[in-house]
Amino acid sequence: SRTFYGSRISLSISLFGVLISFMIGILLGGISGYFGGSTDEVIQRLIDVIISIPLIPFWMALSAALPRTWSSTQTFLAITLILAAVTWTSLARVVRGKLLALREEDYALAAVVAGASKARIIFRHLMPGFTSHLIVAVTLAIPVAILGETALSFLGLGIQPPAVSWGVLLKDAQDLVAVAQQ
Repeated sequence: SRTFYGSRISLSISLFGVLISFMIGILLGGISGYFGGSTDEVIQRLIDVIISIPLIPFWMALSAALPRTWSSTQTFLAITLILAAVTWTSLARVVRGKLLALREEDYALAAVVAGASKARIIFRHLMPGFTSHLIVAVTLAIPVAILGETALSFLGLGIQPPAVSWGVLLKDAQDLVAVAQQ
C-alpha cells in the first residue's frame, strides 16, 4: 500500500510540475516565436542560460534551500515549482520553432490581412498546427519529472518521511532492518 500511495504522490507532483512547465513553455515559446526580434533574442538567451546549468545539481541546490520545518504540503508545492523551474525550456524551443514556421503560412497571413487579433491568430490558427507536438512533449516530460522528484526524495532533499514517495521508499529500502520488518 505504501508503494501504491508513493506512486500517487510521485505522479501528482510530476503532473503538477509538468502542467506548470507546460504553461510557461507555451507562453514564453509563443511570445518568442510569434513576435521575434529583440523579444525572441532575450527569451532565447534566458533559455540558453537555464539549459547550461546541470539539471540534477540545480534541483539539489534549490531543494537544499528549502526549510526543513515546512509541512509535507509546503514541501510538495516547493518541489513541484523546483521541477518546473527548468523543464519548460525544451518545450519553449519547440513552440518557438513551430510558430516561426507556421506564422508564414498562407492561412496565418490571411488571418492577419482579415484583421484578426494576435491572440486569435495564435490560439485559433497556429496552435492547432502543432498540438500533436505539445502532446508528445508533455508525455515525455512526465517521466523526467518523476525521476527528478524520486532522486530528490531519495537524497533527502525532497519529500520527507512520514510522507511517502518513491524516493522515500527507495531510501527506506536501503535500511536492512526496515526491509526485514516488511
